[in-house]
Amino acid sequence: MKRLTTLIAAIMLVPFFVQAQDLADALRYSEFQVQGTARAGAMGNAFGALGGDFTSVSINPAGLGLYRADELVLTPTFGQSKVESSYFGNTMNDSKYNFSLNNLSYVSAIQTGNQSETGLVNLNVGIGYNRVKDFNNNMLAGATNPDGSFLDYMADNATVGNWSDFYEQLAWDTYLLWKEDNSDVYWHDLDSEGANYGQSQRKSITKQGYMNEYSLALGMNFNHKLYLGASIGIVDVFYKETSELLEWDEQNRSEFFNEMQFDSYLRTSGTGYNGKIGVIFKPINEIRLGASVHTPTFYNLHDVFETSMYSNAADEEGVMGNFEAQSPYSEYDYDLESPLRATLSGAFVIAKKGLLSIDYEFVDYASANLRRGGDGYQFVDENDEISEVYRSVGNLRVGGELLATSSVSLRAGFEYYPSAYNENAFGVSQPNADVNTNIYSAGLGYRSGGFFFDLAYRYTDTGNYDSLYPAPPTDFYNMPEMAHFNTTKNNVRFTFGFKF
Repeated sequence: MKRLTTLIAAIMLVPFFVQAQDLADALRYSEFQVQGTARAGAMGNAFGALGGDFTSVSINPAGLGLYRADELVLTPTFGQSKVESSYFGNTMNDSKYNFSLNNLSYVSAIQTGNQSETGLVNLNVGIGYNRVKDFNNNMLAGATNPDGSFLDYMADNATVGNWSDFYEQLAWDTYLLWKEDNSDVYWHDLDSEGANYGQSQRKSITKQGYMNEYSLALGMNFNHKLYLGASIGIVDVFYKETSELLEWDEQNRSEFFNEMQFDSYLRTSGTGYNGKIGVIFKPINEIRLGASVHTPTFYNLHDVFETSMYSNAADEEGVMGNFEAQSPYSEYDYDLESPLRATLSGAFVIAKKGLLSIDYEFVDYASANLRRGGDGYQFVDENDEISEVYRSVGNLRVGGELLATSSVSLRAGFEYYPSAYNENAFGVSQPNADVNTNIYSAGLGYRSGGFFFDLAYRYTDTGNYDSLYPAPPTDFYNMPEMAHFNTTKNNVRFTFGFKF
């Protein structure tokens, strides 16, 4: 029973509480949306049946076969993310600006010398990268908590024998955790008389990093009707998360506790490898049909993790003072296999004046697997949790383009990404099961000779429920209050391209 209640608490609090390698890592590096060129971004990245844009290499590499000329493009991006939280009725918000280079690529269109325009017409090679995920974000939540404390989790953990140098040891060293004489029961001053809660709490998290996919791709054009493609991708991963949890006795309810601060630091770096194959078929000039399959991405990851704690509290003599403690410096290597992906696509060209396109992408997040820990650990329990907590989803991308003049195009798009969480896990409802991501986009393009310029605006809206700290492992039904976070992102992309 202890294992089950601890597991359920961890499941519900995965995203907001940094721990060891677990199902949070599996989702973090498996769930993403391609962030390539401005043209694709304006059209909702619905490029599985279109091609002619390097973003398609990360969706359906057969799109490389539609190129008829060499091309060099780059896409700088500027954006802002804003997170608004609600916790115990209190609202807070934080934001972060970010500048990045989302795409840099070169395509060489190689004519086969086939003058009849039948058989193999083009053999194209592309190299470059698309950003597939941007982690940059700031989160802030806080209020007065009448019900509990982070110290509840550590006191209960210590009592049941779950002692960690990264958590309980720090609380012990800073006089925040106490032990009953002649027993194994641990307690803390905020709950020493059962009525001292009511301290103020605030947690802030800063996230930084990216996932960039570097691709080498080959596309073939047969008869201007059948296009085949394949690519090899190398994913560069960098993720850094720092958090600060504060609790302070603003109402002077405790004689022996004034304030505490718990800081955590996680940095993950590594490389992943994958392959993609795809096909695009034009039964008639107005219709294009596409399909692609992505292998799992096989990651080799390296984690660095450490924590620290500060308190202003009473020592064993009852004297108030400032105390600090630092955890060991932990490094750990492990592997991760992300889910396989499959995409079906369709596009309709309207009298050479415009087009409509749609992609449906299938991903089974429950199939992600942690592998080969640096100390030989095999993650059997963690992989069972992944298969129970996550589910398969169907992502939808829709886009359109209108040729307003011979050189100016107008574009719009929409993307829908359902939650990766099951409705229930281990018999408990998951609050994040109904949290979906919606992306609205629009933009324009300009063509003049061998130069083109594209502009895209993208608005992302998503949300999630998280707690500032986990529930005590033997008192799951006294779950901490969950905060609701609503995240919005405003993003502007500029693509500069040259055809020659």
